[in-house]
Amino acid sequence: MERAAKKDMKEKKNLTVREVRQLPRDSSFSVLGVVSRLTRKKDRNDKPFWDIALTDGSGELEGKIWSNSNWWNLQGGERLPFDPLDEKGPNLEGATVGLQGKVAEFRDQPQYNFNDIYYVDQEKYPPHSFVRRSPLSDERMEADFRALLAELHEPLSGFLEAVFFRRGLWKEFKVWPAAVSLHHAYVGGLLEHSLSVAEGAKALADHYIAQGTPVDRELVIAGALLHDLGKLDAYSMTPVPQMTIPGNVAEHIVIGYHRFMSLAEQEGLDPKIALALGHIIVSHHGRREYGSPVLPSTPEAMIVSAADDLDFKVFFWRSQIEGLDPRHEMTDYLPLLERRLWRGVPDQSLPAAPAPGPAAGPDEELTTPGRSLTATPDEL
Repeated sequence: MERAAKKDMKEKKNLTVREVRQLPRDSSFSVLGVVSRLTRKKDRNDKPFWDIALTDGSGELEGKIWSNSNWWNLQGGERLPFDPLDEKGPNLEGATVGLQGKVAEFRDQPQYNFNDIYYVDQEKYPPHSFVRRSPLSDERMEADFRALLAELHEPLSGFLEAVFFRRGLWKEFKVWPAAVSLHHAYVGGLLEHSLSVAEGAKALADHYIAQGTPVDRELVIAGALLHDLGKLDAYSMTPVPQMTIPGNVAEHIVIGYHRFMSLAEQEGLDPKIALALGHIIVSHHGRREYGSPVLPSTPEAMIVSAADDLDFKVFFWRSQIEGLDPRHEMTDYLPLLERRLWRGVPDQSLPAAPAPGPAAGPDEELTTPGRSLTATPDEL
């Protein structure tokens, strides 16, 4: 039986997460990536099962591992079974794994069931090489950030220069994720999202200024760049985005407000300007049920909140459409947005993300999507 399993494994090719999400029901697949979340639960019969989320350079895939699944350890050149309930076994969260599974359906939604889990050699397939990154280059995003700072005057220009560069915040800010899932949940996602919100908010500010509304354009730009400051403490990269304990118990809005007010005091920022920026930060989710303790009450705060919400929704639309079966025009119902999403015009096209993963060696097959889920003939 083991030989048959080896042969079956070699016949399967790795797909990207995006490709798996486009498969029809009853399709079998193999996928390789980093475990961003693994949670053990119990079913109605008191048997364990796991919720798992796997990420690669093309997106994130959530699925189920049931109690009858097979767990294999490929470390050391051998293929050995292990018990996932044994605390001495390998820690899969944040590790590179190979998964084999099948597309099922639950409550009219696709469900991905994994029946074979492979803990692969972490040196050959380092987790960081499968972590998704922003499609925008570091150089472009830093240039865009500095261009926005150049549109500001004192005291805002000096304050942001001090916060991000003189205090060394930039080193983390440029690589941090904007979320654990849903939007910009990858290396550089926080900077990409902040820039997008700032550009969108600036355009809205210019529009309303042209209509005669008294909007402080520079306050809008500064507030947009600072609005998610708390995510530096709410999330971590290990090597995939994870929620920290402070992020779980205090959330990024509260954390960000307190961090900003402390920086404002240390830098001697005018208290009225600090209060206006702090209000943007604390109200940017727009609704109390979304985590903001107060609602936006200035045009600057309203604009940043609207730009932030729109950037999230457009990003979410794009990620859903990229994973949609090409034969379908609309997604399934999405409770988060309380709607189905439409692809739009038929000829609309989206660029594909680059494939993740390290290059294959001459004897290796377990590498990037499109290759077999085997490392060498003796490892499976």
